[in-house]
Amino acid sequence: MVATFQLRTDGNRAVDITDEIAGAVADSGISEGIAVVALPRTTASLGIISFPDPLGLIDVMDEVNRLIPTRIDFKHQHDTPQDAAGHIKSTLFGTSLSLIVTDGALLLGHSQKVYFMEHDGPRNRQFHVQIVGR
Repeated sequence: MVATFQLRTDGNRAVDITDEIAGAVADSGISEGIAVVALPRTTASLGIISFPDPLGLIDVMDEVNRLIPTRIDFKHQHDTPQDAAGHIKSTLFGTSLSLIVTDGALLLGHSQKVYFMEHDGPRNRQFHVQIVGR
């Protein structure tokens, strides 16, 4: 079973998608296995980030932008300089995650959440979740 979720990003920021993934796990009826989250995009990425301090999310995105700034001198520019930077960020940070499912729930640390990280927004986006196991 693959669950597909839609989201609208309002800019380049991190969006918590943990509840959607947890819901897909619960709906699957699988108690032990793996949840795979995948993006069909090349200018967004996934990450596990500590959630108690919302300023931490801003710090993460600020640092991503510091490491890979939007520049007009990228050799490839499909749409805009932001789009080119988004391709590089997506490649470095990844478009899929594998998460452990145990006792019918995601196995995450007490301060961990799964985030969709937009690098070329605002955009209409989607992500897929597949749970395999028993």
